[in-house]
Amino acid sequence: MNARPLIHVVDDDEAMRDSLTWLLDSERYTVRTYASGEAFLEQMTAAAPACVILDIRMPGMSGIEVHEQLTRRGVATPVVFVTGHGDVPMAVEAIKRGAFDFVEKPFNEKKLTAIIERALEADAKNAGAVAAQAQIAHRLARLSPREREVLDLVVAGKMNKTIADAMDISIKTVEAHRAKVMEKMGVRSLAELVQAVVKVQEKPAS
Repeated sequence: MNARPLIHVVDDDEAMRDSLTWLLDSERYTVRTYASGEAFLEQMTAAAPACVILDIRMPGMSGIEVHEQLTRRGVATPVVFVTGHGDVPMAVEAIKRGAFDFVEKPFNEKKLTAIIERALEADAKNAGAVAAQAQIAHRLARLSPREREVLDLVVAGKMNKTIADAMDISIKTVEAHRAKVMEKMGVRSLAELVQAVVKVQEKPAS
């Protein structure tokens, strides 16, 4: 994890932004503040690990609408809502739609920083999964059409003889293709090969 993870604070209340900036800076986070959801969506840059502290009720775009926009854009940065007591049902519904967590005003500073730390850990893990998927996808792209066909049949659990019959090639040719697939995919066993293919098909957590 970077020395100073990035925390986005989105709140129309200047006093709240200042308070959170002071708190989070003292915890050695890099803090960027935004007075509206619109400003945040316009200025946000992708980074990991990162976390968004988002007021649920603001003039203009609400926190819920901002979160919906992030989801549409495929942004997986964890969102922690800051809510008033009357907005808890909205926050719970947002959790069901992929938000990370929420805290009620007035919030306990230790509780908030603990939630942020968990959110940052989740974001770092998700970023690692995305990077691993990209690496596997790159290796898959290096396979020839024949090698990819052999890979698909191997992962489907087919034996060499069955693959040879299906592709109308010799068993020795199948074995040669398998060896090349293992080399290009950077794996040493069938189990690792299957795990790699499954991993690239998984959707990282949001």
